[in-house]
Amino acid sequence: MGFPELYQFLSELNKNNNKEWMDKHRKEYYAVRDFYISWLNKMNDKFAVIDNDYVDTTGKKAINRINNNLMFHPNKPIYKDHFSAGLDQKSKQGDFYMEFGLAETYMGGGYWHPESKVLRSIREAIDYNGEALKEILNKPSFKKMFGDLIVDKPLKTAPKGFSQEHSHIDLLRRKSFAVVHYLDRKSVYKLDFEEKVVEIYQELLPFRRYLNQAVSV
Repeated sequence: MGFPELYQFLSELNKNNNKEWMDKHRKEYYAVRDFYISWLNKMNDKFAVIDNDYVDTTGKKAINRINNNLMFHPNKPIYKDHFSAGLDQKSKQGDFYMEFGLAETYMGGGYWHPESKVLRSIREAIDYNGEALKEILNKPSFKKMFGDLIVDKPLKTAPKGFSQEHSHIDLLRRKSFAVVHYLDRKSVYKLDFEEKVVEIYQELLPFRRYLNQAVSV
């Protein structure tokens, strides 16, 4: 059992996105899920070795449900077309997010459309020391790995309490602070894939720590 079987299961599920099919193939689903949890446990151990501040997150805690939340999104299919998880989880802070899906596979972190209180905290951190964030974002290796922040529609003017002339107004106007690194399936199947995941985690760490520190104070 491995990632090829995980993608194959998602492909079949996508063609038969209904409870009847899932009930008939529940054994296959649990086999794939168990593999994914086991792999997450392995990465959890690897991250703990390289990051002294790592928050232990077991695979069972990290993995997200495959069911869509139909209460808030009634028009979505019953099941997602991906397996996802968040390692290095701490309450109300941004984890290291991973998604293996049919449409795309990627890893990243940050805050996507956070609640107003969290967004305010991030903006206050930028107001206090935005140079540190820009240094992280402009680091050549970070740029190579993640490119720019995920495109989001910014405010048309300065947020309340901040000057339009602020030296970091480009960041202060943002509503989200997140980056991702996309992977193709060939990369996932390679023998050195886990080393690549560790590399992504390490490169992302200063960015995540900056934001998480901002929302924790």
